[in-house]
Amino acid sequence: MAFCSHKTLFGIMLYSIVIHFLALQHCCADANSTLVVNASNNARKIPNTFHGVFVEEINHAGAGGLWAELVSNRGFEAGAENNIFYPWTIIGNEASISVSISRSSCFDRNKAALIMEVYCGGHKPCPFGGVGISNPGYWGMNIEQGKWYKVVYHVKSEGKFDFQLSFTGVDVKKVASHITHVHGHGKWKRVETIVEAKATNHISSLQITTTRKGSYLLDQVSVMPLDTYKGHGFRKDLFQMVADLKPKFLRFPGGCYVEGAYLKDQFQWKDTIGPWEERPGHHDMWGYWSDDGFGFLEYLQLAEDLGAMPIWVFNAGISLNDGVNKSAIAPYVQDALDGIQFARGSPTSPWGSARAALGHPKPFDLRYVAVGNENCGQPDYEGNYLYFYEAIRSAYPDIQIISNCDASTSPLNHPSDLFDFHIYTDSNDIFSKSSHFDHTPRTGPKAFVSEYAVTKRDAGNGSLLAAVAEAAFLIGLEKNSDIVEMVSYAPLFLNINDRRWIPDAIVFNSYQVYGTPSYWVQKLFSESSGATFLDSTLNTKSNKLIASAIIWQNSMDKKNYLRIKVVNFETTSESLTIFINGLNLNVQQYGSTKTVFASNNVMDENSFLEPKKVVPQTSSLVNADKDLNVILSPYSVTSLDLLI
Repeated sequence: MAFCSHKTLFGIMLYSIVIHFLALQHCCADANSTLVVNASNNARKIPNTFHGVFVEEINHAGAGGLWAELVSNRGFEAGAENNIFYPWTIIGNEASISVSISRSSCFDRNKAALIMEVYCGGHKPCPFGGVGISNPGYWGMNIEQGKWYKVVYHVKSEGKFDFQLSFTGVDVKKVASHITHVHGHGKWKRVETIVEAKATNHISSLQITTTRKGSYLLDQVSVMPLDTYKGHGFRKDLFQMVADLKPKFLRFPGGCYVEGAYLKDQFQWKDTIGPWEERPGHHDMWGYWSDDGFGFLEYLQLAEDLGAMPIWVFNAGISLNDGVNKSAIAPYVQDALDGIQFARGSPTSPWGSARAALGHPKPFDLRYVAVGNENCGQPDYEGNYLYFYEAIRSAYPDIQIISNCDASTSPLNHPSDLFDFHIYTDSNDIFSKSSHFDHTPRTGPKAFVSEYAVTKRDAGNGSLLAAVAEAAFLIGLEKNSDIVEMVSYAPLFLNINDRRWIPDAIVFNSYQVYGTPSYWVQKLFSESSGATFLDSTLNTKSNKLIASAIIWQNSMDKKNYLRIKVVNFETTSESLTIFINGLNLNVQQYGSTKTVFASNNVMDENSFLEPKKVVPQTSSLVNADKDLNVILSPYSVTSLDLLI
C-alpha cells in the first residue's frame, strides 16, 4: 500500500505538467545538450591584446573614408602623366576656359599642377557664376549646415584675381560660398579660408570659379571639416564605430597595400610624413590613387586615440610582382629601423626628433612589428626575414617580431615571436576551423590571426550566416587563447561606392554608416580581451554547437560578470542546460542579461535603410542562476551575462 500526502500529490501533478510543457517546447530541439562550467579550476587569463582591428587602404577606407579630407586628387597627381585630372571637371565651355596639367608646381616631390586659362572677362564677360573647376570629392562631399570647413589651395598668377569658392549640390544650390581677393605678383601663394555651411547637402561639389581673364596655376587643394576627432583628421562617426569595438591593437597599413603591385607602388612611410602638400602620393594596389594624407604618423595617432597598441606591417622587400633578395635587402632593413625609431625613439634621436617636430614629442607605444604580408613561400622571404629579425632584435630586444609563415600545424624553421594566420573561406569551413588551434604546439611562437572573414556566396554583402560562423571561430580562438594572442577581422571598412572587397565590417558613404552582422559579432566579443577564461564541457549530440565561458569586468559599472557565449549553427532550435560549478558568489538576477543575435533569414543583412536589421537584442535574464536552461534559436549567437 502506498501513501501520498496532498502536498506530494500536487508536486507530482505539477512536475508532470512541467515535463509535458518542456516536451512540447523541445519537439524541435535537442533536449540532451548540457554545458558544465567550472568556475574554480583551470581558469586562465585571456591576453589583454586579444581583440583588435586591422585598417588597410582598401575600398577607400582611408581616402574618402576615415580620413576626413573631402577633395579627391587634391594635388592633380593621379593621371597627370596622361594629362588626366579626374575627378575634377571644367565649368565653362572651350571659348571661355581651357584646363591642362603642368609640371611646374612649387612642390618638388609632386610636380603636377593645374593650369587654368580663362579667356572670358574684361571685354568678353564670363557666363553667370564664372568659369573654373569642380571637384565632387569621393562620390559627393558631405557639407552640413552650421559646420565649418577649412579650404586651402595654392595658386600662382601674374596679376590680381578673384576666386569664388562654393559648395554646390546636385540641385545647383549653393550651400556655402566665399570670395577671395588675391594679388598675384607671379609667385606661388598659399590661400587658406574658413567657410561656414548655410545649408546641408550630402553630395556637394567644391567649385573654384572666377570672372577675371588670366592664366592661373593651381595645386594642392584641400577641404577639411573642422570637427574631426580631436582635430586629428578622423571622420567622427567612422572613428566612433571603431572605438566602440574597444580594440586593443591596430594593425596597419596592410595587407597587400604594404606590398604594392610593384615595389615602386609600396607604402613608403617616409613619403607619408611631413606637410601634406609635400607628400608625393602613390598608386594604391587596389586600383586608385592615394595622396598619403593618411600616412604613417596618422596611423600611429589613430592607434593612440583608440587606446590601442600599434602593430606596424612593413615591406619585406617583396611586392606582388617583383622583389629583392637578401643581397639587396639592407636599405629595407634600415628603413624599418628608421620607422621604429620614428615611432618610439626619444625626441633627441634622429627620427624621434622628426616626429617631435611634427607635433608629437612623446613616443608611441610600438611593441609589435610584422615583416611583410602574406609573403611566406615566396623564394626570398625567409632569407630577407632573417636580416630584419636580427637587426630589429639587436636594436630593440623588446619588440615582438611577427613572421608571415604559419606555425599552427608545423614548426617554423626560423625564429619569431608570433606567426601570422589568415583565413578567408565559407561559413561551414570557418565553423569547422574553431578547433584549428587545438593541437598547435604550445612551445612555439604565439598566433596572430590578423585577417579572418567568411567570404564567398554565403557571405553576401555581410550576412547573419557569415557572422554566426565567425562567432564560432572566435569561440574556438578564445578556447585556444593560451597560444592565440591576437585576432582581427578584415577588411574593416567599405565605402559603398568602391566595392573592391566584400564583405566588410563597417559600410559607409559620405554621411551614413552602419555595421554589418560581422561588426556586431566583434562588438559582442570585445570584452574578452583580458578576461578570465573558464574551463567548460559541452555534452551534446549536435556537432553544430560551440560554447565558452569567461569572467569579465564592466568598465562602466566596475561589476563582474560571468559570460557564457553559445553558437548554434543548426537549422533548428536547441535546448541547452547550463550548470555552473565552483562559483563562490551568488548569481544576481537583477542586472543579469541575455543577448540573442539572430534573424528571420540566415542571409539577412544590414543596410542604410535598415542599419540595425540584424543586431544583438538584449533583455533581462529573469531566471539567472547557477543552473539554468536556455533555448537557442537556429543560426544564432546567445550570450548570457550573469552578474556575480
